[in-house]
Amino acid sequence: MCYNKAVMDYRSRIEILVEQIISQGASDLHLVVGMPPVIRVSGTLTPLISESILDAQDTVGLVSEMLSPEQKQIFFTTKEYDFSWSFRSKVGDIRFRGNAYVGRGSVAVALRIIPQQIPKLSELKLPPILEMFTTRKQGFFLVVGPMGHGKSTTIASMIDRINQTRTEHVVTIEDPIEFLFTNNKSIIDQREVRIDTADFQTALKSAFRQDANVIMVGEMRTTETISTAVTAAETGHLVLSTLHTNNAVQTVDRIIDSFAAEQQDQIRTQLAGSLIGIFSQRLVPRIAGGLMPVCELLINNDAVANLIRENRTHELQTVIETGTSDGMIDMNRSLAKLVRSGEISSETAYARSWNPKILAGLI
Repeated sequence: MCYNKAVMDYRSRIEILVEQIISQGASDLHLVVGMPPVIRVSGTLTPLISESILDAQDTVGLVSEMLSPEQKQIFFTTKEYDFSWSFRSKVGDIRFRGNAYVGRGSVAVALRIIPQQIPKLSELKLPPILEMFTTRKQGFFLVVGPMGHGKSTTIASMIDRINQTRTEHVVTIEDPIEFLFTNNKSIIDQREVRIDTADFQTALKSAFRQDANVIMVGEMRTTETISTAVTAAETGHLVLSTLHTNNAVQTVDRIIDSFAAEQQDQIRTQLAGSLIGIFSQRLVPRIAGGLMPVCELLINNDAVANLIRENRTHELQTVIETGTSDGMIDMNRSLAKLVRSGEISSETAYARSWNPKILAGLI
């Protein structure tokens, strides 16, 4: 479909693109100068060859439809901007998480669709043991993994589980707000950085004075945010957050290494006492189509706490591999189980494994 710029406004063009995202079951939309719009379906990028190639005027016009005047001012000053965006189309209200940016002098945008209904953990095919962490009254729980592999959805599902089963005050701090929660048994206050609060650190400190039971930090970006989150977990709050790390061992090291050398012994002690678990996840292609999660789970017990406290984090992987009876989940075993059940191919498993030699002995 070729656009006639003289007769079609950018909102109408967005309407057409949104309809295609829905009809093709896409998760993402990319708008980049010099290419037609590109969607991601089951992890694979696919150009919409029926659509016109975008020029600089197109991307500016499309992004301008998505941002408020205040947001546009920030974006065109800083050259990048995270935002959430809702669009009322013929197929219903669709919500996106977006990032507008500039590349080689031209505006571009990446959009990810946010499901209208928050999926249950079982619907995400995640291990049932995650529900146990939603019952905890305090502690620090992290969901980690690369961008685009479902961390935000997992956290949202855990928060929704708390909302359905507990009477708590939940404060979320997000940049931007993604899933929208409706109060059920819990009160959920969602705060967006730059709109409802200055930054993660300020909102976290304020949560101490807001009678919060559960705090969700969308992403731990600074040492100060990590420090305050750990302190919150020590002082009677359940804190859920995400990090862009590959696995549990790397996550512990990343947290500790973010502090100055003279502070590292203290954060090791705090982390050993407050951490309750680290869940690492990947989305991998299924043989039958679509994506399937594979995961690793580190549960903090006496052995794990001692290794963190004594700076022996390199031994944590062995604890995970031998801790199945304690509920821990090893990534290689997770991959092997899906291969044996016919969900994923062995080639997919080997490509995602951190130690293919060990995986070979499990398949």
